[in-house]
Amino acid sequence: MNLKTELGNVSVSNEVIATIAGASATECFGLVGMQSRKQVRDGISDLLGRENLGKGVEITEEDGQLYIELFIVVSFGTKIHQVAQNVIDTVKYSVQKLTGLEVRHVKVNVQGVKVDNS
Repeated sequence: MNLKTELGNVSVSNEVIATIAGASATECFGLVGMQSRKQVRDGISDLLGRENLGKGVEITEEDGQLYIELFIVVSFGTKIHQVAQNVIDTVKYSVQKLTGLEVRHVKVNVQGVKVDNS
């Protein structure tokens, strides 16, 4: 994704945007982790670590606007719709603030619920 500024052009890769989105999502209460879409298709349900935050995020750019799709796992006992809405708001704000790019839509796919066994 390219930005034109008064000082020149800035190119921001989809991987950078995905990492920003994943990192900001994991700060939300009730979110246990991110899950790769490929793992979801393969039936593997391992949560991604902090070094792989962008793997649970898909970025699409259309007409200079971003569409972000996240694949998350939430904690048992939390209100799923509230966690999802918080993730949407947080990701949209963070990506727009840190990149200057317009986020048109954020979609959250809840892939599972993790029960704490402690």
